[in-house]
Amino acid sequence: MYFDNKVIWITGASSGIGKALAIAFSKYNCKVILSARREAKLEEVKQLCSNPEAVAIIPFDLAHYNIMQSVVEKAISVFGTIDILINNGGISQRSLIIDTSIEVDKKLMEVDYLGTVALSKAVLPHFVAQKSGHFVTVTSLMGKFSSQYRSAYCGAKHALNGFFDALRLEHQKDNINVTMICPGFVNTNVARNALTGNGTALNTQDEATNNGLDADVFAQRMIKAIRKEKFEAYIGKFEKIGVLVKRISPKLLHRITLKSKVR
Repeated sequence: MYFDNKVIWITGASSGIGKALAIAFSKYNCKVILSARREAKLEEVKQLCSNPEAVAIIPFDLAHYNIMQSVVEKAISVFGTIDILINNGGISQRSLIIDTSIEVDKKLMEVDYLGTVALSKAVLPHFVAQKSGHFVTVTSLMGKFSSQYRSAYCGAKHALNGFFDALRLEHQKDNINVTMICPGFVNTNVARNALTGNGTALNTQDEATNNGLDADVFAQRMIKAIRKEKFEAYIGKFEKIGVLVKRISPKLLHRITLKSKVR
C-alpha cells in the first residue's frame, strides 16, 4: 500500500540496480519515471516493465548538474508530481591514489555527488510545497568505510551520506523522509564501467562483484527498506559486517581490509 498511486523517479535506470528497481516497481500500483544517459537503453527497460504505459523516460546526464531545474520541471509535468526520488545513478573507480588523475576525482564528484545533490535540491521545493516526499539515495558500504583502489568513489559516497543526513535534519518538519541505501557487492556492470586512473573504463569484472547479490534480489530488499522508511539500510552479504566492525574497532577493520583481495 505504501507505493499506491505514488510517482517514483529512478536515476541510473538503464541497467543494474536501476533496471531491476524499474521492473520491480512496475508491478505495483504506481507510476515510474526512468532516467539515465542512454535513451535507447531506457526504452528497452520500459518495455520490460509490467505496465509500460505507466512508465515515462527522461534521459539526462548527472554530470550536467547545472540543468537540473529544467529536468525536474519536465519530470513533474509528466505525471503531475513526484513522490519518491531514487538517486541511483553514478559511476565507480578502480585505481591506486598515486596513479589516479585529479580529473578522475573531479569526474566522480561531479557525477556521484554534485549531480545527485543538484537534482535533489531541485526536487526539494516540490517536496516542501506538497508537505511530503522521500529521497532514497544509493550510496555504498564504501560511503561508511573505505577500501583500496576506490579513493575517489569512497570520497564521493561519504559526501553523499553527510549531505543527506543534513537534509533529513532540516526537513523532517516538512514530512520529508531520507533513506540511505548502502549496497555491498551486487552483480552488475559497476566494476566494468568503473574509471581507472587515467579515466578509461576498467572493462573487467572482479570476483567479488561477480559473486555479489543478484540485482533482482537486491531490488526487493531495497524496496522493503524504502517501505519501512529506514534511515539507512546495508544490503549485501558478509561484507555488511564492515559497518559494525568500523564502529567497534577502526584498526581491526583496517587490518581486515588490508588482507582482502580487492581490486
